[in-house]
Amino acid sequence: MIIPVRCFTCGKVLASIFEEYKKRVYIDGEEAGKVLDELGVKRYCCRRTIISHPVFIKDGEVKELIDEAGQYE
Repeated sequence: MIIPVRCFTCGKVLASIFEEYKKRVYIDGEEAGKVLDELGVKRYCCRRTIISHPVFIKDGEVKELIDEAGQYE
């Protein structure tokens, strides 16, 4: 799946930060919120667009979220 070029809600250009975000969070192990703050992503709609993109969802993470909600058996 290709990365979104713009935020779906506000239209801010996000394509330029995806690689930096991916490198810092998934390779260097930095905290996602801190990285987004440093990259200038302040709006919650933009943060949601980046964090929830399927490329950035780790294996098993969705299952864990569903388990915590008590809806997965």
